[in-house]
Amino acid sequence: MKFIDSKLKDREKQFCACYAETGDVRLSARLAGYRLNSRAKGIKLLSRDDIREEIENLLISKEKLAKRLAVLGYRRLAFGGVNDAVSLICSENATEQDLSGMDFYMISEIKKPKDGALEVKFFDRIKALEKLENACADTSAKSLFDAIGGQGGEEDD
Repeated sequence: MKFIDSKLKDREKQFCACYAETGDVRLSARLAGYRLNSRAKGIKLLSRDDIREEIENLLISKEKLAKRLAVLGYRRLAFGGVNDAVSLICSENATEQDLSGMDFYMISEIKKPKDGALEVKFFDRIKALEKLENACADTSAKSLFDAIGGQGGEEDD
């Protein structure tokens, strides 16, 4: 990713950010403050090299962030605790306040059948480990252990 000393105006930067998020020329121009002829203004902005480069940089950054967030999510699924879920299962009358302080990230499904029992289904840790291993291989990690330790071959920005 190439960083340039951007001379873009604030509205132009806003357009780039909106376009990288939505892919919609008219909406992006409107959200950036170009009210009149927003579609035409957006198309005109997209014809500029500096605007396209800014959008490309934003898209690359978003992709890197999404990959890092996925790895963090897989780590959490693979190694996270289930204490709060077990507390929920054992609790007779959990209050809303009790529930708001609990971490249910590991739970994929909760059911309460007619008999009143609580059924809790957890995400598969083995699948999470496999996904984590694949994600780390994609980022050219030396090993799964390096990735788990936070050194998954990620470049410093």
